[in-house]
Amino acid sequence: MAEGDNKSANMLFGNVYNLQAQETAQLEEQLQGWGEVILAGDRVVRWEKAWFPGALMGATTLLFLMIYYLDPSVLTGLSCSVMLLCLADYLVPTLAPRVFGSNKWTTEQQQRFHEICGNLVKTQRRVVGWWKRLCALKEEKPKMYFASVISSLLAVAWIGQQVHNLLLTYLLVSFLLLLPGLNQHGVISKYASMAKREINKLLKQKEKKNE
Repeated sequence: MAEGDNKSANMLFGNVYNLQAQETAQLEEQLQGWGEVILAGDRVVRWEKAWFPGALMGATTLLFLMIYYLDPSVLTGLSCSVMLLCLADYLVPTLAPRVFGSNKWTTEQQQRFHEICGNLVKTQRRVVGWWKRLCALKEEKPKMYFASVISSLLAVAWIGQQVHNLLLTYLLVSFLLLLPGLNQHGVISKYASMAKREINKLLKQKEKKNE
């Protein structure tokens, strides 16, 4: 019985791995024209050079200052964003090989590009998994689902009311852009371990007081 369960688990794992490999290969093919740009952006967000975080935050701040100064309407901002995306989708695959040089594409770069695409596929699958869990919670425990969703939305609405929308967006975008570098240089794990130690100390002190 145990052997049968192990075989089924191995087959399921193998199927998931094969499906993920296929999705990664498809994504690599779709993003092949963006390869050089993606690798350059990856080097920036992972802080391969000491001045990359400052340049990243400077560019982000300048962009949001422009938006604040121009103060476009929602429709204008949406139209300009889609227009820039369309221009990038047309120009980047054409200009990137000329700017970066397609003959400089090495095995190491190809491997890193494969890792990035694999991470994107994993992130997509995690998001889908979270959505399925939320749908399952709605079906199995509708009261808990209702309470969780309403309380979360109320908290977000309250935060949005207290903080300016543009400032909130700036903080969120800045955090997401700095997150890979913080993770790469161990900043997150460092402060997470510090917080864990402090929590353990508080719990031990509480246990001693109860004794």
